[in-house]
Amino acid sequence: MITVSAGSTLTLRCPDMQTVPLICLADAKAPFIANLPPIPVLSLDDPGPGVRRYGILELTSNAGVAWVEAELRGGLITVLGDSPTGVVQRRDSPRRPGAYPATGTAQVDTGPSQRLVALSGEVQDISTSGLLLRATAAGDSPHLPTAILRTLLHVTMPWGELTAAVATIDQRSDQLRGTFEWIDPGNAKALADFVVSRA
Repeated sequence: MITVSAGSTLTLRCPDMQTVPLICLADAKAPFIANLPPIPVLSLDDPGPGVRRYGILELTSNAGVAWVEAELRGGLITVLGDSPTGVVQRRDSPRRPGAYPATGTAQVDTGPSQRLVALSGEVQDISTSGLLLRATAAGDSPHLPTAILRTLLHVTMPWGELTAAVATIDQRSDQLRGTFEWIDPGNAKALADFVVSRA
């Protein structure tokens, strides 16, 4: 059973790159994500009755975080279609908070092309499926560039350097949450041992 709890924060990303934050106002339950009923939500950016907003919804549930097609209309968010994109980060993945120095290169989508941007910072939370990175790009900006697709990271961990490719799930200001696209098998085992230990 999939449960979206009241008070959850959801994010709708529209085709024009506008991001609409939403607060779930009531619990919603269904056997599968595609069967969820329309969910009442609160948006500070509500366009008013009769106006439809369509995009990709970052849906937070008891099963994890999934991205699905959805529409926002009249204070209700409705999941569309039968094939959600799937859970991209399991909340039950073993994880461990900390402050692990990191450097890397971000691939940024600039529309017709892509560019590479150097960044540095620290991983503040890591799990066997992904991580939370707080970082800044080279230059004077205190924020990360928008529309980061993926990042190649080198993270200093207690056992040595972890190198991984991270696909972006969400980013805000100087924070980027992502899931591992690739990780060296030896590092994957060391990471699994690390996050389940309680040193």
